[in-house]
Amino acid sequence: MSAPVRILLADDHALVRRGVRLILDAEPDLTVIAEADDGAEAVAQARTADVDLAILDIAMPRQTGLQAARELSRLRPDLRILILTMYDNEQYFFEALKAGACGYVLKSVADRDLVEACRAAIRDEPFIYPGAETTLIRKYLDRVRQGDPLPARPITEREEEILKLVAEGHTSKEIGDILVISAKTVERHRANLLQKLGLRDRLELTRYAIRAGLIEP
Repeated sequence: MSAPVRILLADDHALVRRGVRLILDAEPDLTVIAEADDGAEAVAQARTADVDLAILDIAMPRQTGLQAARELSRLRPDLRILILTMYDNEQYFFEALKAGACGYVLKSVADRDLVEACRAAIRDEPFIYPGAETTLIRKYLDRVRQGDPLPARPITEREEEILKLVAEGHTSKEIGDILVISAKTVERHRANLLQKLGLRDRLELTRYAIRAGLIEP
């Protein structure tokens, strides 16, 4: 049998941590090896503990779970991240994905969803709690039914081409050769992409490209 998935659990409520730990440690393929009571401590723990998965509460002192997720995504791009929260909130959901999390689990149904979410994260598959999926589809259908325009395309077709090539690992010169433009023009487009999407680096561009379906994970 393969070794259990090593988990870092961060929540500022000791009782919540204890309950979640009981759920996880009851599974033979999952084990909590580190705990933190705020986002900053979670980041510090992840620097030293050999963990595969971080489960982060959103609302924590010093550093929120979303802030910790952004930092961990930079420090440990191999680390899988789940957000565990009491907030059934569409904005938080999208912010969590933007921060690098691959799943969003509600505390109210953690006993039902958390184990499945952990296993999905390790398989590098996204986990969306059923309510979020239903809400997103309903909002889309309502928008169409009411004749409202769909959200504007965030990037141009040229930017999308460049984003895909950047995410595939091509250099600016290689992209310029493929698209028959100068490397300087590629750099300008890439800078525009980072600013427009609120991202910081190639890693975040790659994650965005995966979520947008431009490349396979």
